[in-house]
Amino acid sequence: MRFLMLALALGSGAGALNVRVLVASGPQLGVRVPTPAPADPVPPGLGLTPTTPVPGAPDATPPPPSPSLWTVGVRGANLTLNGADAGSPSLYLPPSPGSVVEIGGRTYRGGVLLRAERGTVQGINVVDVEDYLRGVVPAEMPSTWPAAALAAQAVIARTYVAARVNPALPYDTCATETCQVYRGVTAERANADAAIRATAGEVVAYDGRPASTYFSSDSGGFTASSAEVWGRDVPYLIARADPYSVGGPRSRWRLEVGAARVQEVAARYGVGVGPLASVRVTRASVSGRAQEITLTGTGGTALLSGANAGGFIRSLGAASSRATLSGPVGPGTPLVVEGFGAGHGVGLSQYGALGLARQGMTHPQILGFYYPGTSLGLLARGPGVGRPSFAGLRPLPSPAVLARSGSHVE
Repeated sequence: MRFLMLALALGSGAGALNVRVLVASGPQLGVRVPTPAPADPVPPGLGLTPTTPVPGAPDATPPPPSPSLWTVGVRGANLTLNGADAGSPSLYLPPSPGSVVEIGGRTYRGGVLLRAERGTVQGINVVDVEDYLRGVVPAEMPSTWPAAALAAQAVIARTYVAARVNPALPYDTCATETCQVYRGVTAERANADAAIRATAGEVVAYDGRPASTYFSSDSGGFTASSAEVWGRDVPYLIARADPYSVGGPRSRWRLEVGAARVQEVAARYGVGVGPLASVRVTRASVSGRAQEITLTGTGGTALLSGANAGGFIRSLGAASSRATLSGPVGPGTPLVVEGFGAGHGVGLSQYGALGLARQGMTHPQILGFYYPGTSLGLLARGPGVGRPSFAGLRPLPSPAVLARSGSHVE
């Protein structure tokens, strides 16, 4: 098969840290790959022929080959290529310098790994981590934002995926908001590319390992701790005032939710107290996020606590659990939800990074504010497959250093 020949002819990018991103999955996928140049060796029986020279110019360089489009499906345990059995449950076209592939209608840098998995085809982009970031950073943060904010986003995105590289698994990460958004070549922007180059290889580390660089759109003026949101205490994911996260489109918001919708969401959380009359936040965390909600109905009272409290508020359509619930609820009387920010609030606030950058803070200072006690290091890149290691670790500026610089952090 021509596709198999390409996997042999193009070779792999030794020395790079490649990440494997699940970008598409379905009963069949369209995959467009480059055909090899005429000078590449063509194994017999694969049906490739050299490109025809331009008439009358025998010494001219032949025109570039056109890409080949394959429809990849599944038959039994094996993949199929344009309906023919590929003889294998997986096919791999490794990345090579400058290579691009099209998977499921979207173009990506690098190569492609195809897997048959429970009757579907998984399209996995295998790409150098720096090229991967070119499709992530502008998809997660506006590329018109200041360079320091983009640089901070580049570092935490690199850290996020480096922590997930695991050769024992079929892929390392996905391309959606479940992981971090990755849109390939079409997302690339010059300002984001510059931030990625300026921070090449940089990662946030804690105790010699990649830090958990969670981030959200807007902390609403106060970051959340990992303990209050997920019940897991991480020393550098703390609740703290964040006066820089202001001015975003959802810094402050108000929502009215009809009684029927409130009743439906309550039922999903196992609340069975009859028609609701009152829903209130009765305990909040240090950051102002709901930790306990009391629901009162004609049949009694129920409590939702911890992650269920925050989940309940977000299920109502709220952008954040840093919110209050007020007023009675009933027919013709909606529940009023008022709150601040957007997202879980743990780690870096993107609008906070914007605010800090506008005050002249560098990306290490931004990272030091949102991940106190961590270090900035470099990925140790080398040949072979395995988890990345780190070199050149140095502490990020502490909040106290930021305070002395005039940023007024308490």
